[in-house]
Amino acid sequence: MPFTRITLRQGYSDAQITQISDILQRTLEDEFTVPAGDRFQVFETLPARQRVFDQHYKSGGRSDNFIQFHILAGKPRTREQKQNLCRVLCQRLQSALDIHPNDVMVMIQFNTVDEWSFSQGRLQSEEA
Repeated sequence: MPFTRITLRQGYSDAQITQISDILQRTLEDEFTVPAGDRFQVFETLPARQRVFDQHYKSGGRSDNFIQFHILAGKPRTREQKQNLCRVLCQRLQSALDIHPNDVMVMIQFNTVDEWSFSQGRLQSEEA
């Protein structure tokens, strides 16, 4: 049950945003054992002045195409799963949209079922 906030520059078309969404979802399903249909994503497109980042920190050089994926997931994953998610996501974004791997940053956080309520005010842990 991951929730992902994707922050990117203005100027991506609706079709490109849909493609990024689909690539992310397919990668989560393939590499993070996320069930099909478990898609919760928010895209934030911001003007350049509202995106402040170091172009070289731990990167071969970021461009204005820099995208951040902040993934909040309820079930911890192994180091291998996290590595595969990051690598495959970069590969697929580069292949489909020519987004360079230097321009992809992924942050992963985990929490518990007691910190999710999908609807009706019930915690996920209350569901049978």
